[in-house]
Amino acid sequence: MAERQATIASSSGLHARPAKLFVQAVQEKKIPVTIAVDGGADLNAGSILSLMGLGAAHGTVVTLKADGEGADQALDELVTLLETDLDAE
Repeated sequence: MAERQATIASSSGLHARPAKLFVQAVQEKKIPVTIAVDGGADLNAGSILSLMGLGAAHGTVVTLKADGEGADQALDELVTLLETDLDAE
């Protein structure tokens, strides 16, 4: 299982527009991806409700995990997305 950590760069955290863009990117990967905050449960990263419940604010470090063909590349791309201020675009 591939695993990466990312720091949320968007000023609003994983809410509204950044959450929507991230969920879309996860769903395009066609492999299961989970996301968790330190000490929290692994949640479905492809679910907007899971992301909203995560409470990941600007500067929060999250852990992404995926398994399957292309998992390493998928996580690298998702980390880049999370570490980009999606509110600024």
